[in-house]
Amino acid sequence: MPDLFRFKDHFSGHSGDYARYRPRYPSSLFSAVSSLTPRHENCWDAGTGNGQAAVGLAAHFAEVVATDASAEQIAHATPHPRVTYRVAPAERSGLPDRWADLVTVGQAVHWFDLKNFFEEVRRVGAADGVLAVWAYDLFSVDEKVDEVFSRFHEGVEGYWPLERALVARRYADLPFPFQEIPVPPVTMTAAWDLERTLGYLSTWSAVKRCTKETDRDPIAEFEEPFAKAWGDPRDEKTVTWPLVLRAGRIG
Repeated sequence: MPDLFRFKDHFSGHSGDYARYRPRYPSSLFSAVSSLTPRHENCWDAGTGNGQAAVGLAAHFAEVVATDASAEQIAHATPHPRVTYRVAPAERSGLPDRWADLVTVGQAVHWFDLKNFFEEVRRVGAADGVLAVWAYDLFSVDEKVDEVFSRFHEGVEGYWPLERALVARRYADLPFPFQEIPVPPVTMTAAWDLERTLGYLSTWSAVKRCTKETDRDPIAEFEEPFAKAWGDPRDEKTVTWPLVLRAGRIG
């Protein structure tokens, strides 16, 4: 596949930090999406990154195949006996026809060639299979931290790739040519200290691009105001993300 490495790669250069600092999805998310399909044999997790969703899905499916176009991301993926990781673009998974009871995409579908990906979903998905896609937007901590965070985001917002706008609009205008299924709301939270929070911000593609194009480090610039707003840097605060989930019948 000669065009395998032409995908828009915003994360391979910091796959280790991505695996360490990205938030973990709640178990309620995997319970919600797995309940949408009658069979729980095969699941395809497209754009898996470091396997952030694949391991959680393995609790509900006999086999999970997790694909990502980035070999570096797959190299940092979390091993699991029921998860098989493959380097493959979402638009050409290499999976058999009608194989997947569930197809999932976490925080990644906005990077795909949607037309070709949806065609691949129709090919790979079982006749009664389900596609579930989700994304999380900007987090909230508390009034003081949020105020600093808002100023930080204003400084890097212009460096987001254009596709990130779909997340900012909570996938409301994401093309979704499947019979939509109502899904319950899912809450996504974590208990993080200051170091973990700043580490997460350092993985943003907007931060990496800002640093590269301006030769300045927005994390270093805001570390002091973040610390002042946070208080004791060892304190673990509740970090909350708005999570949007959309699902549809493949057949």
